[in-house]
Amino acid sequence: MLSAESAAVLRATLPAVAGALDEITERFYGAMFRDRPELLDGMFNRGNQASGSQRRALAGAVAGFASALLADPGARPDALLERIAHKHTAVGVTEDQYTVVHKYLFGAIAEVLGDAVTPEVAAAWDEVYWLMAGALIAREARLYQAAGVAPGEIWRPWTVVDRRVETPDVVSFLLRPADGEPAPAARAGQYVSVRATMPDGVRQLRQYSLSCDPGGQLRRITVKRVAGVDGAPEGEVSNLLHRTVRVGDELTLSAPSGDIVLDADDTPLVLVSAGIGCTPLVGMLDRLAATGSDRPVLVLHADRSPEDHALRAETRRLADRLPHAQTVFWYERPGPAEPETRAGLMDLSEVTVPADATVYLCGPLPFMRSVRTALLERGVPARRVRYEVFGPDLWQADAADTAEAGAA
Repeated sequence: MLSAESAAVLRATLPAVAGALDEITERFYGAMFRDRPELLDGMFNRGNQASGSQRRALAGAVAGFASALLADPGARPDALLERIAHKHTAVGVTEDQYTVVHKYLFGAIAEVLGDAVTPEVAAAWDEVYWLMAGALIAREARLYQAAGVAPGEIWRPWTVVDRRVETPDVVSFLLRPADGEPAPAARAGQYVSVRATMPDGVRQLRQYSLSCDPGGQLRRITVKRVAGVDGAPEGEVSNLLHRTVRVGDELTLSAPSGDIVLDADDTPLVLVSAGIGCTPLVGMLDRLAATGSDRPVLVLHADRSPEDHALRAETRRLADRLPHAQTVFWYERPGPAEPETRAGLMDLSEVTVPADATVYLCGPLPFMRSVRTALLERGVPARRVRYEVFGPDLWQADAADTAEAGAA
């Protein structure tokens, strides 16, 4: 619980700190990687660093947690903490690394804010940091224990047993544990990290959703090649996998992570995706088909064209195996007329979404914001709309910005 003294200081300084967080996190990462370059080898993604998405996500998480403490000093923003904990265990974060982060983060705060960081201000933000760190350390310990691995010891070799081209930019890899041991338990909707060695010798990580039923010994990831456009770097891991990985090769995968998983309720399901965001939802659909579910399922997907829609035919086949499933696809460039296919952008006014449905949502952030707003307007409770974000969770950062503005 945040102390009353620290709460008063936090309330007075949050606007200034939140306003400077982007610069603070930029300096934080710069200093930490300068002194600890090994952290870029196998833990932090260079593309996310170059684009700034990692630092914006960190800034949003810190501001969001601080705002939650001001609203309720005893609060633990569970959704935020759970999401971060899963992201951390997916890359092998360990308790000792929180001390390293503390050193460089608070050094950056002092550097950016200068004399404004009095001993009282430093103590208050120090309390916030360790409250957040302590909550995350405890959650991450439970996640490691549940996965049956020691903290940070998440990696195993997997053999590629099949490689399938889904679209010109998307390839699926079917994998089996290379060590002959049983595959770790996983839930539909979860993801794994892939650790790959780049041509310069540095290991890089990227998370990919499990795109088929994870109930057996095989796992599948479906990888979209990320091109470098508008000044953004190309995806190092995705391009390496597309160019070099073939049947018989080995990939290094983490234990499964992710808190957006298929529930065991009997409520109607709505699976909403755009682009490569379909992958975790196809994994859920495959699980429903494998278990003979009789839940009502509505599968909604938007894409540029049928040729760009990864796992399109498989989605239809899986839906056909379920007694109460329907698919509706929207394409900006539609092909020949097909049943339940629409032209243009996704329009929820064209379908009936049950108010008691559980909705799973995955795709680009603007798409998810638009769909979520439409769902809320149609009476679906916010608590029943769950979303997955590929990469750093900038939606959480945006939510934190909104909370911070309200606190100010």
